[in-house]
Amino acid sequence: MSYSIEEHKHRFAAWAAGRASNVKGCRFTVEQGKIILEEAGLKDVSNSLENLPQPSEFDRKHKEWRNAVIKAANKHNLNFTHGVAAKLINIYLKSIYVCSSYTNNEKIKVIHPPIDSVLLDALYKLNVSGKKKEWQAARKARWSKLDSDQYQRVINAIKATIPKENGLWTIEEYWQGYQ
Repeated sequence: MSYSIEEHKHRFAAWAAGRASNVKGCRFTVEQGKIILEEAGLKDVSNSLENLPQPSEFDRKHKEWRNAVIKAANKHNLNFTHGVAAKLINIYLKSIYVCSSYTNNEKIKVIHPPIDSVLLDALYKLNVSGKKKEWQAARKARWSKLDSDQYQRVINAIKATIPKENGLWTIEEYWQGYQ
């Protein structure tokens, strides 16, 4: 195998995703996270922007990916929720596509931002878009325990908050985890 930029991006993104989505009650190694992403078919998506779904299909495809990640995790005796699976996927795609020069691409704009307690706490405390009730429900459920419907409600609230011309990643303006 020759070492390509695609492999380099995959390894880095898998490392970042594995570190970020690891949470008390659902611990796994970075290597396990990488294997799970590969078994769920995400490496294929990472090779080209063409492999990302169309914006209108993204949420449906994301749910398929979450189910595939959960199934792959189960094979490794790991119990992932939709919240953990989503964070693994979202950090992976963020590392490859959102933090690139493609941010004005419509396929990139619909990539889900990583959901965690730092973001949800800020959205709640600042009552972003007057959605305090929605943010509180997500906080109470805990990001790492979200089921599929709860996760989608958080994404829908973010979509209702972010102007259509912006990418969903811009909600991370409120994320203070870098401090």
